[in-house]
Amino acid sequence: MGKVVMGKVVLDLSMSLDGFIAGPKDDDKPDRELAGLDLLHDWRFGGKSSSETEAFEVEKFKPMGAGIVGHGMLDLGLGPWGENPTFHMPIFVLSHETRKPITKQGGTTYYFNTEGIESALKQAEEAAGGKDMMVLGGANAAQQYLKAGLLDEIHLHLVPVLLGEGIRLFENIGTEQINLEQMSVSDEPDVTHFRFRVVK
Repeated sequence: MGKVVMGKVVLDLSMSLDGFIAGPKDDDKPDRELAGLDLLHDWRFGGKSSSETEAFEVEKFKPMGAGIVGHGMLDLGLGPWGENPTFHMPIFVLSHETRKPITKQGGTTYYFNTEGIESALKQAEEAAGGKDMMVLGGANAAQQYLKAGLLDEIHLHLVPVLLGEGIRLFENIGTEQINLEQMSVSDEPDVTHFRFRVVK
Protein backbone atom coordinates (compact mmCIF):
# COMPACT_ATOMS: atom_id res chain seq x y z
CA MET A 1 0.00 0.00 0.00
CA GLY A 2 1.51 3.35 -1.07
CA LYS A 3 2.18 6.14 1.37
CA VAL A 4 -0.48 8.83 1.42
CA VAL A 5 0.99 12.13 0.24
CA MET A 6 0.02 14.98 2.55
CA GLY A 7 0.01 18.56 1.34
CA LYS A 8 1.47 21.44 3.31
CA VAL A 9 -0.62 23.61 5.61
CA VAL A 10 0.03 27.23 4.63
CA LEU A 11 -1.04 30.42 6.43
CA ASP A 12 -1.35 33.32 3.98
CA LEU A 13 -2.19 36.83 5.24
CA SER A 14 -1.51 40.51 4.64
CA MET A 15 -0.18 42.39 7.66
CA SER A 16 0.69 45.96 8.60
CA LEU A 17 4.24 46.82 9.65
CA ASP A 18 3.10 46.97 13.28
CA GLY A 19 1.59 43.51 13.16
CA PHE A 20 -2.13 43.99 12.48
CA ILE A 21 -4.15 41.97 9.96
CA ALA A 22 -7.30 44.09 10.36
CA GLY A 23 -8.35 47.42 11.75
CA PRO A 24 -9.97 47.79 15.19
CA LYS A 25 -13.20 46.02 15.98
CA ASP A 26 -15.96 48.47 16.76
CA ASP A 27 -19.55 47.30 17.11
CA ASP A 28 -20.84 50.81 16.38
CA LYS A 29 -18.64 51.22 13.31
CA PRO A 30 -18.13 47.81 11.70
CA ASP A 31 -16.81 49.52 8.57
CA ARG A 32 -13.63 50.47 10.47
CA GLU A 33 -12.53 46.86 10.39
CA LEU A 34 -13.34 46.61 6.71
CA ALA A 35 -11.41 49.82 6.05
CA GLY A 36 -8.36 48.26 7.64
CA LEU A 37 -8.77 45.19 5.47
CA ASP A 38 -9.10 47.32 2.32
CA LEU A 39 -5.88 49.15 3.17
CA LEU A 40 -3.96 45.93 3.77
CA HIS A 41 -5.14 44.35 0.52
CA ASP A 42 -4.83 47.36 -1.77
CA TRP A 43 -1.57 45.93 -3.19
CA ARG A 44 -3.63 43.04 -4.52
CA PHE A 45 -6.67 44.93 -5.80
CA GLY A 46 -5.72 48.60 -6.20
CA GLY A 47 -5.38 49.85 -9.76
CA LYS A 48 -6.26 46.46 -11.22
CA SER A 49 -9.28 45.58 -13.28
CA SER A 50 -11.67 42.97 -11.90
CA SER A 51 -10.44 40.45 -14.49
CA GLU A 52 -6.77 41.09 -13.52
CA THR A 53 -7.62 40.67 -9.85
CA GLU A 54 -9.53 37.45 -10.52
CA ALA A 55 -6.66 36.03 -12.59
CA PHE A 56 -4.23 36.80 -9.75
CA GLU A 57 -6.49 35.12 -7.18
CA VAL A 58 -7.13 32.03 -9.31
CA GLU A 59 -3.38 31.60 -9.82
CA LYS A 60 -2.78 31.97 -6.08
CA PHE A 61 -5.27 29.27 -5.15
CA LYS A 62 -4.44 26.89 -8.02
CA PRO A 63 -1.88 24.82 -6.02
CA MET A 64 -4.34 24.53 -3.11
CA GLY A 65 -6.75 21.65 -2.61
CA ALA A 66 -8.75 23.07 0.31
CA GLY A 67 -9.00 26.08 2.58
CA ILE A 68 -9.78 26.72 6.23
CA VAL A 69 -11.36 29.91 7.53
CA GLY A 70 -12.79 31.20 10.80
CA HIS A 71 -16.52 31.87 10.99
CA GLY A 72 -15.93 35.60 11.60
CA MET A 73 -13.95 35.95 8.39
CA LEU A 74 -16.59 34.03 6.47
CA ASP A 75 -19.28 36.38 7.80
CA LEU A 76 -17.24 39.35 6.55
CA GLY A 77 -16.33 37.79 3.22
CA LEU A 78 -19.40 35.87 2.14
CA GLY A 79 -21.01 38.88 0.45
CA PRO A 80 -17.88 40.44 -1.13
CA TRP A 81 -16.59 37.06 -2.34
CA GLY A 82 -19.77 36.72 -4.39
CA GLU A 83 -21.52 33.84 -6.10
CA ASN A 84 -18.37 32.62 -7.87
CA PRO A 85 -15.52 32.98 -5.32
CA THR A 86 -11.98 32.70 -6.64
CA PHE A 87 -11.13 29.83 -4.26
CA HIS A 88 -12.53 27.11 -6.57
CA MET A 89 -12.04 24.55 -3.77
CA PRO A 90 -13.80 23.35 -0.61
CA ILE A 91 -13.50 25.75 2.33
CA PHE A 92 -13.88 24.40 5.88
CA VAL A 93 -15.30 26.92 8.33
CA LEU A 94 -14.45 26.76 12.04
CA SER A 95 -17.83 27.32 13.64
CA HIS A 96 -19.72 27.02 16.92
CA GLU A 97 -23.00 26.25 15.18
CA THR A 98 -23.99 23.44 12.84
CA ARG A 99 -25.04 24.74 9.44
CA LYS A 100 -25.74 23.19 6.08
CA PRO A 101 -22.95 23.59 3.49
CA ILE A 102 -23.16 26.69 1.28
CA THR A 103 -22.43 25.81 -2.34
CA LYS A 104 -21.22 28.50 -4.74
CA GLN A 105 -20.25 28.45 -8.40
CA GLY A 106 -16.85 27.31 -9.66
CA GLY A 107 -16.25 24.51 -7.16
CA THR A 108 -16.34 26.50 -3.90
CA THR A 109 -18.42 25.02 -1.08
CA TYR A 110 -18.29 26.22 2.52
CA TYR A 111 -18.51 23.33 5.00
CA PHE A 112 -19.09 24.13 8.68
CA ASN A 113 -17.05 22.23 11.27
CA THR A 114 -17.91 22.43 14.97
CA GLU A 115 -15.32 19.88 16.16
CA GLY A 116 -12.26 22.17 16.31
CA ILE A 117 -9.12 22.89 14.32
CA GLU A 118 -7.75 19.35 14.07
CA SER A 119 -11.06 17.97 12.82
CA ALA A 120 -11.30 20.76 10.22
CA LEU A 121 -7.73 20.07 9.12
CA LYS A 122 -8.46 16.35 8.75
CA GLN A 123 -11.48 17.16 6.57
CA ALA A 124 -9.36 19.59 4.53
CA GLU A 125 -6.63 16.96 4.04
CA GLU A 126 -9.17 14.42 2.79
CA ALA A 127 -10.67 16.96 0.39
CA ALA A 128 -7.30 18.27 -0.81
CA GLY A 129 -6.18 14.91 -2.21
CA GLY A 130 -2.49 15.53 -1.55
CA LYS A 131 -2.51 19.19 -2.57
CA ASP A 132 -1.65 21.99 -0.14
CA MET A 133 -4.17 23.53 2.24
CA MET A 134 -4.43 27.23 3.03
CA VAL A 135 -5.47 28.79 6.33
CA LEU A 136 -7.09 32.01 5.14
CA GLY A 137 -7.70 33.62 8.55
CA GLY A 138 -8.87 35.42 10.51
CA ALA A 139 -6.50 35.97 13.41
CA ASN A 140 -8.13 33.52 15.82
CA ALA A 141 -7.97 30.64 13.33
CA ALA A 142 -4.37 31.50 12.42
CA GLN A 143 -3.34 31.69 16.08
CA GLN A 144 -4.94 28.35 16.93
CA TYR A 145 -3.13 26.54 14.10
CA LEU A 146 0.19 28.22 14.90
CA LYS A 147 -0.07 27.48 18.63
CA ALA A 148 -0.96 23.84 17.95
CA GLY A 149 2.08 23.40 15.68
CA LEU A 150 -0.07 22.48 12.69
CA LEU A 151 1.30 25.05 10.19
CA ASP A 152 4.06 24.12 7.74
CA GLU A 153 4.55 27.53 6.10
CA ILE A 154 3.65 31.17 6.78
CA HIS A 155 3.30 33.55 3.82
CA LEU A 156 3.13 37.18 4.95
CA HIS A 157 2.47 40.18 2.73
CA LEU A 158 3.89 43.09 4.73
CA VAL A 159 2.26 46.43 3.90
CA PRO A 160 4.18 49.66 4.75
CA VAL A 161 1.56 51.18 7.03
CA LEU A 162 1.25 51.53 10.81
CA LEU A 163 -2.39 50.92 11.76
CA GLY A 164 -1.76 51.69 15.43
CA GLU A 165 -4.56 49.45 16.66
CA GLY A 166 -6.63 46.54 15.50
CA ILE A 167 -6.37 42.77 15.40
CA ARG A 168 -2.81 41.52 15.86
CA LEU A 169 -1.72 38.33 14.15
CA PHE A 170 0.92 37.13 16.60
CA GLU A 171 -1.03 37.26 19.84
CA ASN A 172 -2.45 34.39 21.88
CA ILE A 173 0.05 31.91 20.45
CA GLY A 174 1.39 30.66 23.77
CA THR A 175 4.81 31.03 25.35
CA GLU A 176 6.67 28.30 23.46
CA GLN A 177 9.29 29.60 21.02
CA ILE A 178 8.36 29.00 17.39
CA ASN A 179 11.32 28.94 15.01
CA LEU A 180 10.94 29.98 11.38
CA GLU A 181 13.23 29.52 8.41
CA GLN A 182 13.01 32.19 5.72
CA MET A 183 12.33 30.64 2.34
CA SER A 184 12.04 33.75 0.18
CA VAL A 185 11.47 37.49 0.17
CA SER A 186 10.35 39.69 -2.73
CA ASP A 187 9.60 43.40 -2.99
CA GLU A 188 6.95 45.43 -4.73
CA PRO A 189 6.40 49.18 -4.23
CA ASP A 190 3.40 48.66 -1.93
CA VAL A 191 4.18 45.33 -0.29
CA THR A 192 7.00 42.94 0.69
CA HIS A 193 6.28 39.22 0.43
CA PHE A 194 7.86 36.85 2.96
CA ARG A 195 7.66 33.08 2.93
CA PHE A 196 8.73 31.16 6.04
CA ARG A 197 8.96 27.47 6.83
CA VAL A 198 7.89 26.52 10.35
CA VAL A 199 10.76 24.54 11.89
CA LYS A 200 9.46 21.41 13.64
